[in-house]
Amino acid sequence: MSIAAAPVALTAPLSPSFALPPPHLPMRRFTVAEYHQLIQLGVLTENDRVELLEGWLVHKMPHNPPHDGTIQVANESLIGRLPAGWKTRIQSSITTADSEPEPDITVVRGDARTYLLRHPGPSDIGTLIEVADSTLHLDRGDKARLYARAGIVIYWIINLVDRQVEVYTDPTGPDAAPRYRQRQDYPETASVPLVLDGQQLTLIPVRDLLP
Repeated sequence: MSIAAAPVALTAPLSPSFALPPPHLPMRRFTVAEYHQLIQLGVLTENDRVELLEGWLVHKMPHNPPHDGTIQVANESLIGRLPAGWKTRIQSSITTADSEPEPDITVVRGDARTYLLRHPGPSDIGTLIEVADSTLHLDRGDKARLYARAGIVIYWIINLVDRQVEVYTDPTGPDAAPRYRQRQDYPETASVPLVLDGQQLTLIPVRDLLP
């Protein structure tokens, strides 16, 4: 039986942290095209643990075993429930208008060869998932704002702190204060709906997504 808290309407803007540099320091933002150029020229390599977030080069957070283990657990739970034409990608880049983040899990259209020449964009993404423990405030704030601005339709946070899955929907898109208008929390005793293209396909027990 699915047990869930009532949906929460998100009306307040999500607080930025990586979006605003210290005002006394000269800073430069990069476009997605410039970021790609830095990679092609070898200025940035796979050994540089950075990602482009709202135009800024941001250091990626280090991972602990519960975080990485949960990604594997959740991915295995998802794979067997996806219909034909959908795949998961783990910690692989997506491209938005001003960012190239690397979400923990992304459910995308296509097959293993679809993204050999480009990264998925918002229209390719059915559900995007971050696993959060020490990064919970960032995933609820900065990442949620970024994904809402891009129009990612469904954003999950697998919250290891409170042992629940938070589902964010109804993004504003490129608003003055981008946000998801709705949030619904699913505790460990509940089941979270897997929705792709507006259709609920199945219910996944939250316990199957947690370590």
